[in-house]
Amino acid sequence: MSNTNDAIPPGWSYNPATWGERLPIVALALLGLAIATYLGLFQLKIIPTVWEPFFGNDSRKILTSGVSQILPVPDALLGALGYAADATAGIIGGTRRWRTMPWIVILFGVMVGPLGMISVLLVVVQPVLYDAWCTLCLASAVISVVMIGPAMDEMLASLQYLKRVKDANGSLWKAFWGYKEVQGNVI
Repeated sequence: MSNTNDAIPPGWSYNPATWGERLPIVALALLGLAIATYLGLFQLKIIPTVWEPFFGNDSRKILTSGVSQILPVPDALLGALGYAADATAGIIGGTRRWRTMPWIVILFGVMVGPLGMISVLLVVVQPVLYDAWCTLCLASAVISVVMIGPAMDEMLASLQYLKRVKDANGSLWKAFWGYKEVQGNVI
């Protein structure tokens, strides 16, 4: 049985993979999933109207714009898929996953980071191309951006672990996939 001290990455003052660190990200991802699904249902015309408390008809303008229809699938539904993947990747693994499952931590970080950047890009597109704003789109973008920092902390811990394995001439491949024989040699 391992103690709690080996759950904290060397050089860190806290463990970025605790449930206290990850569950807020998962909760934000689920909130983003709900918002994006709602917007996607409007884009699919399953819901006839979209809630917009501040900008009049602007949400409809944004959600039916050419940019939102560039892909064969509505952009909000792609966002919903991204949030679902974020929430799923956020709950997989224990509190030592930065070392025991670097693959899921890195996948989680890669999914959260680009989704946040895409959200920022879409927020910039709203006033520039359409002179309009969408309240729920802005809320979704804020959620995406807030998720980036904590997810990057855990990813950094995993990347530092992989570097220590490489420096110790261990198998990077086996460390990435969480082979126990590597975990015992490098912390």
